[in-house]
Amino acid sequence: MDLLILLGKTLLLRPYVFFFLAVALVASSRLLGRRRTVALFGITWLTAFVCEFSSTRIGFPFGDYYYTGSTVGEELYLSNIPFMDSLSFTFLLFASYCLALWLLLPAEPSSEPSCRVLLTRESLSWPVIGLTCLLFMLIDVVIDPAALRGERWFLGRIYGYPDPGVYFGVPLANFAGWFVVGLMAMTVYRALDRQSRRLPAFPDTVPVRDVLLGCGLYYGVLLFNLVMTFWIGEWLLGLTGCLLYVPVTVLAVWKFRGLSASAPSSVCHPRHS
Repeated sequence: MDLLILLGKTLLLRPYVFFFLAVALVASSRLLGRRRTVALFGITWLTAFVCEFSSTRIGFPFGDYYYTGSTVGEELYLSNIPFMDSLSFTFLLFASYCLALWLLLPAEPSSEPSCRVLLTRESLSWPVIGLTCLLFMLIDVVIDPAALRGERWFLGRIYGYPDPGVYFGVPLANFAGWFVVGLMAMTVYRALDRQSRRLPAFPDTVPVRDVLLGCGLYYGVLLFNLVMTFWIGEWLLGLTGCLLYVPVTVLAVWKFRGLSASAPSSVCHPRHS
């Protein structure tokens, strides 16, 4: 009963986290199917929790940091880790994966009228995994400095670093840790995918708009954090975050414009088991 009460308090305290999670689960179920969604999100959450547990004790892989415990009793903690924190890694990695698929995989017209699809035979290739991890790390470059100033908005002061880092107070080791977590989770997911009968076969093609739903989630989280950054008056930090995303956004829009010029967006919906 206490666990359910704390979970309810967490939902009320962090509704934006659960909103992003809900969007991610819907998008992932459409794109990957239920079993693959459970596998990817479960692997990612467990990897993130173990790495946070490790880093708050021995400094690996994120470097040395600590949780203040200021919201104990107000939200659910697992050991010393706020549940919502490790949970956030799941939808951020999924969204990064969708954006990597969008940027790297080719697209072509479907046999169905007015339908565009992405060819997904290389959906878990190392280039896709590598770009997923880079995008996963990049979004934390925007998120972490804003979260570090959480006492100035509704997140609250939930964590800190013993030694302030060079990037707006965040150590560079933290960003490297995000890449490591992404790489570990995607590698385990890829290994599970390669084992016969462990997961349903990934379809050869997926509708473009199912991938774009995940890309929209990525930019939704990005926009949320940039708005918070500007709202608290951190203009240099906010502008730096905007500039970091210029190349990625230009590439993403360029591909979208190219597909839109040749055919309408996807309207087909293959089913997954």
